[in-house]
Amino acid sequence: MTHVLMFAGGLVALVLGANALVRGASKLALSFGISPLVVGLTIVAFGTSAPEMAVSVGAAIDGQTDIAVGNVVGSNIFNVLFILGASAVIAPLVVHVQLIRQEVPIMIGASLVLLVLVLDGRLSMVEGALLSALLIAYTVFLIVQSRRESQAATGEFDHELQPPAAGAWDARWPVQVALVVVGLVLLVLGSDWLVGAAVAFAGALGVSDVVIGLTIVAAGTSLPEVAASLTAAVKGERDIAVGNVVGSNVFNLLGCLGLAALASGGGLGMAASVLNFDIWVMLAVMLACLPIFLTGREIARWEGALFLAYYAAYVGYLLLAAQQHDALGAYSTAMLSFVIPLTIVTLVVATMLRAKPRADAAPPPR
Repeated sequence: MTHVLMFAGGLVALVLGANALVRGASKLALSFGISPLVVGLTIVAFGTSAPEMAVSVGAAIDGQTDIAVGNVVGSNIFNVLFILGASAVIAPLVVHVQLIRQEVPIMIGASLVLLVLVLDGRLSMVEGALLSALLIAYTVFLIVQSRRESQAATGEFDHELQPPAAGAWDARWPVQVALVVVGLVLLVLGSDWLVGAAVAFAGALGVSDVVIGLTIVAAGTSLPEVAASLTAAVKGERDIAVGNVVGSNVFNLLGCLGLAALASGGGLGMAASVLNFDIWVMLAVMLACLPIFLTGREIARWEGALFLAYYAAYVGYLLLAAQQHDALGAYSTAMLSFVIPLTIVTLVVATMLRAKPRADAAPPPR
């Protein structure tokens, strides 16, 4: 019971810490005249990944590298399959902003870079520094590009992010700095409690730290993304729902793993199960986004339901594999020989049907 309370307290501290950090940092940036678009693309997008960063870095410092890696890989799978899936079920996710369609290939590219770096079974400190440098370059690229953004894209963030009103409680910079400090303290405490409870859960349930990191910890640290994307979908701000997930995934890959590798003191070891299976699942679900986004249309409700079903299937596989259940062989065979091929054919046909009206929509003038 103590560990359950510790886990719940850690999640609450992480969510409250992320909210305080984002609020304080974004208000502080706006007060100094930084544009809402830049704040939205950097502080807000990355701030929702603060729990993943805190947990992965904390786990790496404590020597729990399996949790550090599993948290990032599991969070990225959760973000695409569960959060995008649930958001699309609420309202079909229409993607209009060019930046979002551009970031999906960047997200896939970051996954491929990570895959190449860990083929030897380890993410060294030098490779962690490389990922961190790529994150800095990515952030600078977003800021430079924001100056050329369309008025519609800029207006979207102007509407969402407003400088604090003169009489507001968080209008003064000392309050904003205090929010940042409180947020960081809560993130450190929350990550410490969460990692400690996760290790205890793994021992009690007889499963590896990797499985706990890929499932319970990954879903828990993704709560800010869940709240942000589902709220945006309900409000009809569907570009923000998609952009939040894509930006968070890029930050997880480059920032969380990069900093965790640096903080570990000796790099992060990759469990064989992650290297042989989970990291490929992460890459596959990101590639699944590409044909949907490139059509410039939407993630339909049925595709969102499909994403949710795949996440349930993935978690089911992890649990069966962890227990070496007798049903694992039949389950794997069914997924590989029937479900996955059928889904690929369905997505290809749906993509072709989406693209066809686009080509025929503008008949030549007579």
